[in-house]
Amino acid sequence: MKLWEKGMKTNEKIDRFTVGNDRELDLVLAGYDVRASKAHANMLCSIGLLTKEENLALVSTLNEIHDSIEKGEFTIEDSFEDMHSKIEFLLIQKLGDTGKKIHTARSRNDQVLVAMQLFIKDELQSVKKQVKELFEVLLQLAEKNKKVILPGYTHLQVAMPSSFGLWFSAYAESLIDDLIFVDAAFKIADQNPLGSAAGYGSSFPIDREMTTRELDFNTLKYNVVAAQMGRGKVEKAAAVGMASVASTLSKLAMDICLYMSQNFNFISFPDDLTTGSSIMPHKKNPDVFELVRGKCNVIQALPNELTLLLTNLPSGYHRDLQVTKNSLLPALQELKACLDIMTFSLPKAMVRKDILEDPKYDLLFTVDALNELVLQGIPFRDAYKQIALQVEEGKFMFGKDAKHTHQGSIGNLCLQEIRDKMKLIS
Repeated sequence: MKLWEKGMKTNEKIDRFTVGNDRELDLVLAGYDVRASKAHANMLCSIGLLTKEENLALVSTLNEIHDSIEKGEFTIEDSFEDMHSKIEFLLIQKLGDTGKKIHTARSRNDQVLVAMQLFIKDELQSVKKQVKELFEVLLQLAEKNKKVILPGYTHLQVAMPSSFGLWFSAYAESLIDDLIFVDAAFKIADQNPLGSAAGYGSSFPIDREMTTRELDFNTLKYNVVAAQMGRGKVEKAAAVGMASVASTLSKLAMDICLYMSQNFNFISFPDDLTTGSSIMPHKKNPDVFELVRGKCNVIQALPNELTLLLTNLPSGYHRDLQVTKNSLLPALQELKACLDIMTFSLPKAMVRKDILEDPKYDLLFTVDALNELVLQGIPFRDAYKQIALQVEEGKFMFGKDAKHTHQGSIGNLCLQEIRDKMKLIS
């Protein structure tokens, strides 16, 4: 069954190509289509296009379909093009002519729009919850290790003293920036497109404010052409938020891989979180973090992928937009899996507390020594030359006690202030 069928059979090869893997992906979205259909039926009843009895029958049957989806019993056979056609078939099968009325005043286009936007809203809320859980793990690790000095590097050269507290909390605060992008994407998705039909509205006197309330959208996407143009744009906005989270996870994973290597040896994990080699008995590989890095790097490409898909499309619907599902849905699951594994693994991190005993870190405090001279009244440039000469002659000596007190430094991490900032993210 196809919603657009006119009695002529489509070539089987064309059918396979145009449907693609929509049936599989639509199993994820079907519950949202049912939810939107219930709101649509209630609205049709309110304006007199359905009787109360017809509406009750439709909503009751839609609830039964939703229960089958929740139980994992809902299927989309090859004879159906997508979730929309299967759901409408079930309504007609049970209710006859009443089932045929559900598509009044809507198109498959706005069905897809509203189901996808409801799905994206839920998924972004789920991502946000997971990010906040990871944020808390990072701040707890920062508090636990705030006094453990960690060498800071620039250009991969020994630079200045840092700390594990500073390192962990840096990633925590970076996640706040990421959630600002996620929140922006949520706001774009939180506009009801239902009622835009094929992108040009309807001659029926539909009540779009009613479906906006019933579906818990914050507002309506008023202009019906703008609503249709939102398809792809909403997905791209979500992808930007996802890519921002992924960039932070990827960088953190890279740091961990680097710090776990024998050349650095700053951090380690229990054996059950690492993998071995088929021929090298000594190996403890950071496969988990390498996969997070790789998967998140791929997710960072998603906004560009969607940009290229949408870049030369004029207004109105085009079948190209179907491809957005292939990109977005798997990427969301990958991102959530990466967040989950990082939240699971990081609490088991073991930091090394004697790193500075290695002589290669003897020069870590040259800037601190320089600053001490400045505090004694020596001009900065003269102090710089004095310390540089000591380093060149191998005479530099300075204690390994960094005294940094300003906000956001190793001696003043501002962890509570960072927590307070996260609380501002709704």
